[in-house]
Amino acid sequence: MPLEPHEGRAARLLPLRPPRPSLPALYPEESKLVWSWLPEVSGFCPPRKSCHDWIGPPDKHSNLRPVHFYVPENESPLEQKLRKLRQETQEWNQRFWANQNLTFCREKEEFIRSRLKAKGLELRTGSGQKATLDAEEMADFYKEFLSKNFQKHMCYNRDWYKRNFAITFFMGKVALERAWNKLRPKQRKTST
Repeated sequence: MPLEPHEGRAARLLPLRPPRPSLPALYPEESKLVWSWLPEVSGFCPPRKSCHDWIGPPDKHSNLRPVHFYVPENESPLEQKLRKLRQETQEWNQRFWANQNLTFCREKEEFIRSRLKAKGLELRTGSGQKATLDAEEMADFYKEFLSKNFQKHMCYNRDWYKRNFAITFFMGKVALERAWNKLRPKQRKTST
């Protein structure tokens, strides 16, 4: 996986780790889908001395760019809570979109296979290329897929807004805490 220019020269690739232990599914019916066999989200690692969040290359399952969060040495409990909430939200997003993309690809292949079979066509053309359907036929699949997953997407959007409001709230609290710490007079050590 090549590094992109904005990731810097010091970024390096790490080998994929063994699959993560299974995490609870976003929705119960997806419990056996993807997350139990997915490798770590990304194989890149920012330089050790970096003091910023880093955005990695797109994950091949979710198509989302994972963020490696910077952990300052003097991280306050409030900053830690914010960082953990952001990390948890990122993992939640990765799970949802990896599962959704897998489901989409699987159902799309099944749809194409069934339509070709109904027409009496093979999956491969005479020249060995994969047979396809025209745009109008695929529009039927897209409409059906979106209709079938409407409720799931509504729940995802609702939860996404809740998480973003919580993150924004904690970001405001962290900003106020930092401002207060800068304005507050430093206590001097008194010698006895």
